[in-house]
Amino acid sequence: MRDIGAGFGYLLQGQKWVFGHGRWFGFGLLPGLVTFVLYAGAFVGLFYGADDLTAWATPFADDWGSPWQGLLRGTLTFLVFGLGLFLAVITFTAVTLLIGQPFYESLSEAVDRAEGGEAPESGRPLWRELWVSARDSLRVLVRVALYGVLLFAAGFIPVVGQTVVPALGFCVSGFFLTEELTAVALQRRDVDFKERLGLLRGRRTLALGFGVPLTLFFLVPFIAVLLMPGAVAGATLMARDLVGETSADEDTDTDTDGNGNGNGNGNGNGGSGDSRPGTGAGGHPVQPQPHPYGQPNPYQTQQPYQQANPYQHQQPYQRPGPYSS
Repeated sequence: MRDIGAGFGYLLQGQKWVFGHGRWFGFGLLPGLVTFVLYAGAFVGLFYGADDLTAWATPFADDWGSPWQGLLRGTLTFLVFGLGLFLAVITFTAVTLLIGQPFYESLSEAVDRAEGGEAPESGRPLWRELWVSARDSLRVLVRVALYGVLLFAAGFIPVVGQTVVPALGFCVSGFFLTEELTAVALQRRDVDFKERLGLLRGRRTLALGFGVPLTLFFLVPFIAVLLMPGAVAGATLMARDLVGETSADEDTDTDTDGNGNGNGNGNGNGGSGDSRPGTGAGGHPVQPQPHPYGQPNPYQTQQPYQQANPYQHQQPYQRPGPYSS
């Protein structure tokens, strides 16, 4: 359950990031607008042709009386629209990412630089990136089509077809929608298609927490266009989590802890760099001992008391340790 909340959190963080960087928000809207116009035309055609399509697919019902003919064909028309909407949510992302490959690559790199200081690059030319994106999108669409056929058939099961099947459809859409979006950042890290699926299957609830709400938002006309830039930014943040990368702030916090168990540095177990005392095992303070050659003290321990340093006889007033002879 924690991963579901984390996935939704990445979606919100991505939207917050692009709204905080207005230039990137406007930059990322352009591919979505082009795709939206294309899909709007396709849905208008489906709206006017759905009745003819179902009549063509059910010639055996031409002689049926009322209300059975209307009930059958009305149900099929509803399922055709549902299947079309299901495929549109998935293919919208794939087509938008393909059209806007240069746009979203730049947006994803900007998020990486803001979070980690550098942006990984695949080193492939643009035509190669487009080819890889198109090939992987086709792989996703084949899988989605198979799930779509199964869910379409299961839709005829009474009760289950009207309750469980739509919920499963949203989960399938959300998972593969997340795969499409994280691919922008993961392809730059040379993570191939099968590896990406493996990463997401290992964090399935994280992927669903990100993708299912986004799928629901995408059902509202034009919302998909507005959310697309933030979805790419949020998916980049998620991709960093999947491959175990940390943000610049986390790296800074880690560096200040030193190389050992302590929070400080010096010649003890706290690392090196400044003169603050480190902290040994059990939380006991370990005071750094000066050395005439600047070398670490080989007899330094993590006990609450300090052993005598045999090399400190050159210090004029050094007190011997409890075990010195």
